[in-house]
Amino acid sequence: MSAHDQLLVVIDPVARRFDGESVRIVKDVLCAGSAAKICLPDGPEEFSRALARRGSRRLVVVGDDRALLRAVGFLHRARELADDALSLVPVGAAPSMELARALGVPTGAVAAARAVLDGAAHPLDLLVDDSDGVVLGELRIPATPTAAGPGAAAAGGPAGVAGSVWDTCRSLVRTLVRPAPPVPPLARTHRLRVEADGVLLSDLDEPVEDVRVRTAEGAAEVTVRRPSAEEPLRTLAKVVTVSGPSFRYRADAVITGPVRQRTWTLRPKAWSLTLPVVAPPG
Repeated sequence: MSAHDQLLVVIDPVARRFDGESVRIVKDVLCAGSAAKICLPDGPEEFSRALARRGSRRLVVVGDDRALLRAVGFLHRARELADDALSLVPVGAAPSMELARALGVPTGAVAAARAVLDGAAHPLDLLVDDSDGVVLGELRIPATPTAAGPGAAAAGGPAGVAGSVWDTCRSLVRTLVRPAPPVPPLARTHRLRVEADGVLLSDLDEPVEDVRVRTAEGAAEVTVRRPSAEEPLRTLAKVVTVSGPSFRYRADAVITGPVRQRTWTLRPKAWSLTLPVVAPPG
């Protein structure tokens, strides 16, 4: 049996608890078609140890998007990500497998297991940040709600309390006399400095609603949404730096922060994922 058929199947504990029947089916399919060694780690530390001891076996992760990210992150930090293609069999709740679907991995247990055995390695791009974190699909920095207007905060002290009481009474009288006007929605903006390959896309003096960065065939596609513009600003880059007041960001399925600055660098074809072979048309 070739080295390609020697698998290390690491089954994430969340997958085992969520859908034990799908896990059993996956084990049966993989063991029937290969020399598969099954590993059942109880937590992240055992998960990492299993990856470190895989030897020459092809790695197969059974789990959701977080399990895939954990595996890619570990192999990246060990500088072993480019050594061999990684395989994934998604098992978990539907929302936790959005990244797997976006990457082209079948979400059915049998179809995904068959793709591990019969599929081919597809090189994929990777975003790596300056703390050695990885992004496989999309990075997003959404704004959080902020109070609308300077009168949103109540004045402090006895005078402020008394004023609040009178304001409440007047508001009640006005409500009884005529319908209250609709409450304006809270503004969702923040101030960020966004640079793409050294070119300034947005600075701290302009509100930003949303910043997104995703891998896009050899480049990073940067999208900046601003309330002052009807259409978002889009560009392609290799290096993206975001800085400003403390902000949180979502990298695929993981929320990180707060941070004041982060730089992401595109690594073209930095890793490979086993995907189904698509027959040519005709």
